Amino acid sequence: MKWLIKSISYLFHPIIMPILAIHFYFKKTPRFIPEGFVNAKLISLLILTVVLPILVYFLLKTLSKAESIHLKTTKERILPLLVNCFILGLLLIRVFPIDQIPELYFFFIAVLISNLTCLLFAILKFKASLHMVATGSVFMFFIAFAIHFSININGSLALMALILGAVATSRLHLKAHTNKELIVGLFIGIIPQLIVLQYWL
Repeated sequence: MKWLIKSISYLFHPIIMPILAIHFYFKKTPRFIPEGFVNAKLISLLILTVVLPILVYFLLKTLSKAESIHLKTTKERILPLLVNCFILGLLLIRVFPIDQIPELYFFFIAVLISNLTCLLFAILKFKASLHMVATGSVFMFFIAFAIHFSININGSLALMALILGAVATSRLHLKAHTNKELIVGLFIGIIPQLIVLQYWL
């Protein structure tokens, strides 16, 4: 059981969630998007949001600046969050500019706001759950996507709700966060997505 709980934290780690959201978008969108374009975007996203953060983590671990990929202390979080904000800025400029796919551009604008908020909280010594930030952000994006395109994705929404619950349970069971840290993380993920809805919904 403990192995399963730990696996959930790794399987739905914050660095995985953006690529899950974008893969979902390309699979479900009613718009025609060339396959070559989709593959190029997914590869770029994989490199910038998964491969690069993992390399940065190993660098920080080598320099004794991080003990775990889950960044257990607020001090450990500051530098990775700064790097992640830079990566998100690069994504917005080079991979998902507003003139290509506005929905994804504003999704990442909201993710950037969430990251900056988490950075501020880390500086203030509060450890909001990054797992809940990422999962909550993607869940809200799925809801907005369904409304925007008037598509029935109730199965996907139900699955995301289960994932959200599983992630929260996992983090609590592993004693990685308190209830307060999970709830704050969830709101940090959801609220920026709600704020940017007016620009693309």
